[in-house]
Parts: sequence; structure tokens; C-alpha cells
Amino acid sequence: QVQLVESGGGLVQTGGSLRLSCAASGRTFSSYAMGWFRQAPGKEREFVASITWSGGNTYCADSVKGRFTISRDNAKNTVYLQMNSLKSEDTAVYYCAADLGGLGSWSPYEYDYWGQGTQVTVSS
Repeated sequence: QVQLVESGGGLVQTGGSLRLSCAASGRTFSSYAMGWFRQAPGKEREFVASITWSGGNTYCADSVKGRFTISRDNAKNTVYLQMNSLKSEDTAVYYCAADLGGLGSWSPYEYDYWGQGTQVTVSS
């Protein structure tokens, strides 16, 4: 079992920054990959970024490449999503997820545990 709790969402103006955090508990954090996804109203959940168990490899969606950075601190059992140069189209509920068996897939169906989500709203 893995429990995930996101924090750091909120309201920010276009061009601003936010850092999301996801605290994990349960299974040894350094043994599995992590991902961030987002879901806007009326849209499917989409991949944002992922990171391997060691943090040695990261992957980002093209829509956020160069603006968002995923990182993890295994000593703190926490994964982060630094979001810069935010745009209105980044508005969504952001979820972190644990991929126990893989390297951090782009597909949400490969993830085993999910957090409850945190709202990010970017206003112009």
C-alpha cells in the first residue's frame, strides 16, 4: 500500500510559478517511479511528467517541456513538480501517482496508486 498526498496548488497569474509536492507513505519510496498527471474539466487525464525511482531519468510531456521540472527527494519521501511560466491552459487538477512496476509510464493505466489531487488555476 502507498498513500499519496499532494499540496502546493492554488491560484496564480499567467507567467507565474508554483511548486507542487507529493508526500508518500507506506512502501519504500525509493523503490518505485512517480508521475504527475493533470485533468481539466471535460478532458481526459493527461501525462505531465515522471521520474524513475532513483531520480536518474525524467520525462516530460511536450506541452510542459522547458517550463515544468519533476524531481524527488527520497530522504523526504517526496516528489515535486516545479511549474514556471504558467499558462491558462495549465489550469487543471494535478495528481501524483506511484508506478510500482515500471519506470514512470506516460499512461495513467500503468500507475498503481493516486493522490487526491490539488487544484491549479492560472488566471490571465
